[in-house]
This record gives sequence, C-alpha cells and structure tokens, in this order.
Amino acid sequence: MRSVFQLLGCILFCSILLQCKHDKKPNAERTGEEKKELVKALDDKSTEVQIEKPEGINSPVGMVWIPGGIIRKGAVPQDKMAMAHEKPAHKVAVDGFFMDITEVTNLQFEKFVNATGYKTIAERAINWEEMKKQLPAGTPKPHDSIMQPGSLTFKRTKDPVQNFYDFSQWWKWTIGANWKHPNGPNSNIVGKEKEPVVHIAYEDAQAYCKWAERRLPTEAEWEMAAKGNNKTSTYFWGNDETKLAKMSNTWEGQFPVNNTKVDGFESRAPVKSFAPNSLGLYDIAGNVWEWTSDWYNTSYYDEVSKMNQVIVNPMGAERPFNEGDPYAKEKVMKGGSFLCNASYCASYRISARMATSLDSSLEHLGFRTVVTAAMLEKSKEK
Repeated sequence: MRSVFQLLGCILFCSILLQCKHDKKPNAERTGEEKKELVKALDDKSTEVQIEKPEGINSPVGMVWIPGGIIRKGAVPQDKMAMAHEKPAHKVAVDGFFMDITEVTNLQFEKFVNATGYKTIAERAINWEEMKKQLPAGTPKPHDSIMQPGSLTFKRTKDPVQNFYDFSQWWKWTIGANWKHPNGPNSNIVGKEKEPVVHIAYEDAQAYCKWAERRLPTEAEWEMAAKGNNKTSTYFWGNDETKLAKMSNTWEGQFPVNNTKVDGFESRAPVKSFAPNSLGLYDIAGNVWEWTSDWYNTSYYDEVSKMNQVIVNPMGAERPFNEGDPYAKEKVMKGGSFLCNASYCASYRISARMATSLDSSLEHLGFRTVVTAAMLEKSKEK
C-alpha cells in the first residue's frame, strides 16, 4: 500500500499540472552471549549491559562489534540546532551488537533481489482502492497517466526558498524512479554498485533483513553506534562544524538552489568515501538517511524522560503518533543525507531524527542492518 505522503505527492503534482526481559541470573553465572557486565549509569545505580563481544563469536563479514554501554540519547547541551523532538535527552542502556560498517549498497541489494525475485514498493502497481482509504472521502482519483509505479526524487529550485515547510518545492513524484533507476527511468546503477541503495520503503528494508538474517537497528542502537567513543559530542567526530565537508556528504551552498560540492559530491557518494567514526562505521552522517525500527512518536522523549531512570534496550514508542499528522504511521530515520544543510535540517548531527511513513521511498533514504550474538547463535542451530 502506498503512503499518504506518496499519494499526496502524486496528487499534488497531478494537480499542479491541472496539482519500532532479560532473566535475573547473577552476572557470575552468565556465559557466552549471555555474559554481561555491571556498568555505572552516570549518577545512577549499576545496570547490566553486554559490553564486550562474546568469546567464540566472530564478527560477520562487513560488520563491526558495537560495545554495549549507557548513553544520554537525544540532544547534547551544546547543540544549538537541536529540534524539539530531540529533547529532552534521556539515559538508555544498550547491549552490544554487530552493525554493518556501511549502508547497504546497490550491489548488496541486487544480490538479494536476484536470489529472491523481490520487487520493491516503488516498482509495484498502485492500487487505488487501497490508497483512497487513507484519504479524505471524495478525493478524486488521479489520471491513469499519473497513477503509475514510481517514487520521490529531488529537484533543484531556480530561486531561494522562503517556506521550508513546503517540501513540494524540491521533491517531485517521478514515474519509473526506484532502486534500479534512482534519478528516474532514464537513470541506472551501472558503475554505482558501491553507492547506497535508495528508494527503499520500510517493507523493502525488512524483506532484505529477513533474507540476510539481520534486522534494522533501534534508534537507541543507532545512536549508540554513531556516537562511538564521542559520547557527548554533537557530531560523530566531535563538535567542530567546520570539519563537516571533510567528514560527511551533505549539501554545501544555498539549499535547494545551488550545491557548491565542497565535499566532492553532488548526490549520493560511494560508501567509504569519507572517514569512519571511532568504531569503524562509514557514512553515519550524511549520504543517505537510514531506517530504524522505532515508531516515530512526538511525545516519546517527554514520556521516557519523566520516568527518571535508565531505559534498558529501548524499542521506542509503543505506537506511532505525529502531532502534526495524527493519522500518520511513521518510523524514525537517522543520519541525514546529501541534501542536509544548516539552513534546512542539519541532520548530520547524531541526535537528529526525522519521521517517514512506512511505505514512503525517496532518493535519499536507505538503511543498514544489525545482528546480535544471540541471533548468530540461533542461526548456527538451524
């Protein structure tokens, strides 16, 4: 089923033309992947967290171990660009896990598709009967020439933008745009095998994870991994914003009019084009946004901060809620993209987060996967 956002994009451009229990055994009794350590939660009591990689378990190819620990999730005090939904920061304890060192690439996704015959949402025929259930009664059906498989692609504007809330100024519904044709039907991924795959809806990412025996990270896991050894900094490299162009693929210049390409790239960059963070993760800031498994809920940070305790392995809000769109069902995406600019979102910051509907696919949205020691052990038993 298509998201309301995609449909509205479709309708908009049509009308323009007419417009996401651990047991209580003593720590000393734990073995293998169950072994955990007691860590001090800042000024709080000790909490059990799996820090070190369990003995006898090797890191899967292309992945790195993310040590468990306790962090303050959310905006750091010195971040003047933090948005309201990144606050208040709250303490979370996260067990260690393995994470992809890069975003999933076109080559990796192609192997999945070749092995399974999977077709992404952006490639599937649009079902108007299902779609109109998400719209106000009486919404007219767009012309058949518009109701074709596609996705949202970026477009420059000729003049500076005054209202950054009107996304339609730089996004357009493009028939034929999908992971194989990231910029539209006349584009392809030949020679771009190492670029991150995009136009991936949540369902598509989940399908890949199932095939690869992985899963999407929680927002807390993602933020733990992105911070690395810099637990209190704004960016994964520290607090010096002047290093942005050397550390991340983002938009330099006036968004969305002119990209000066100071970082060397106009659009998506091959993975590993920039230095990794302290744990060896590449493109943890910029390049393309990354799905997480957490529901986006405007009230979630306020609710968990009021608990005044360390939340262990949080899975995010129990239900989706966006005060700006109460009927939306969205997941949290992290990391920012090649379109992020200080004048617009500055989402290359660690705490930055955005909401995206489950079946939306866009030119700057991809994903990376995680796997736990327990999942690997279970896989061995098959």
